[in-house]
Amino acid sequence: MRPPFPLITPRLSLGFGAVVLCAGFAAPVQASGFLEDSTAKIESRTVYFNRDFRDGHTSNDQGASKREESAQGFILNLQSGYTEGTVGFGIDALGMLGFKLDSSADSSNSGLLPSSGQDPRGSKDQYAKLGLTAKVRVSDTVLKYGALLPDLPLLKYNDGRLLPTMFNGAMLTSKEVKDLTFMAARLDKYTARDSTDSQDIRVHCKNKRYACNTTADHFDMYGFDYKINDRLTAQYHYAELEDIYRQHFVGLLGNQPLGGGVLKADVRLIKSADSGAERAGSIDNRALSGMLSYAISGHTFSGGWQRMNGDNSMPYLDGSNPYLVNYVQVNDFAAAQERSWQLRYDYDFKAIGINGLSFLTRYVNGDHIKVLGSDQEGKEWERDSELKYVIQAGTFKDVSVRLRNATYRTNYEKFARDVDETRLIVSYNFSVL
Repeated sequence: MRPPFPLITPRLSLGFGAVVLCAGFAAPVQASGFLEDSTAKIESRTVYFNRDFRDGHTSNDQGASKREESAQGFILNLQSGYTEGTVGFGIDALGMLGFKLDSSADSSNSGLLPSSGQDPRGSKDQYAKLGLTAKVRVSDTVLKYGALLPDLPLLKYNDGRLLPTMFNGAMLTSKEVKDLTFMAARLDKYTARDSTDSQDIRVHCKNKRYACNTTADHFDMYGFDYKINDRLTAQYHYAELEDIYRQHFVGLLGNQPLGGGVLKADVRLIKSADSGAERAGSIDNRALSGMLSYAISGHTFSGGWQRMNGDNSMPYLDGSNPYLVNYVQVNDFAAAQERSWQLRYDYDFKAIGINGLSFLTRYVNGDHIKVLGSDQEGKEWERDSELKYVIQAGTFKDVSVRLRNATYRTNYEKFARDVDETRLIVSYNFSVL
């Protein structure tokens, strides 16, 4: 196998320069405020991904015993200021490029790169995507239309591989009332993390919980976040995937100084039901999850609990991450009727004078799973660890190196597979404006 991170070639640099140039021409130069408040940032991201399936062949993964690839990605995030006046106008651009560094047909399809569509199956050598977003601001209210990276309780874009998922639609965010944030959105398309094609928005089909490729015309959501005081925030959000499912979310975020440290609580309730024509079938799920953590002197000790009630697993959009405390590196622990708990430990080495170095480890255990077509109780567990270092000085200052490892085991092999996984991510962010 070639080294996972070969040097960047001139072809990579030229290709990325083309995206930067296109994005630059997309932004019209109209007013001083438009230019003066503009920012442009580039992230270089190199990823090595190895997922080793420990149970041999199963029908749900076409017989692959492992996924192993490395790739180089670039993400340009260009954000303009606003034109002067009561109503300000602007435009943003997201330019993304991905290049294959190492891959083979029998270990491709890791999620880093698009499939070549050939036989034997392999990955494309490179891919690119460009998203433009128009925006309008009046006072403390902003309306955006185009490419979006939503980071909300009922829609969090996935950024777990080389390039993030992009969603397309309109989103309104308003902060006119002190301590209150209101948002509303309608989305209709998305571009998957390992794809260049815009697709109809759809429900995620992890482990065949719901039929794959069940699409909808649009996804609507709105929500309120209210900061009650410096120590407590309350949230309510609603979302509906047309003719498939609807969801209510209620959340509480709290923190309290205690004994020289800080005690934090995060409680989340998501109630899901079928909607309209019920194109994915009957949906009945209530997901309650919570995390309690205590941070002191660089140490953070956390405990989480999660419970699925109802006849089905919790639905969420393809290309997104479910807003659950036990959603971790490999698994979401959101199967029908599943109960799960988590123990987690974080340490920031800054407490002993080593700036930039951090570590985490966690263990999640789930049981009581309702397995489709079986009377057997489903069980699963996952153990994760992560070591991250951000270089503090010298030629490579601000380069981040992140090593992630996961072990996942389950007893319902028909729908899930045992996994050992390693990810190595080297990234660097820099400003060009």
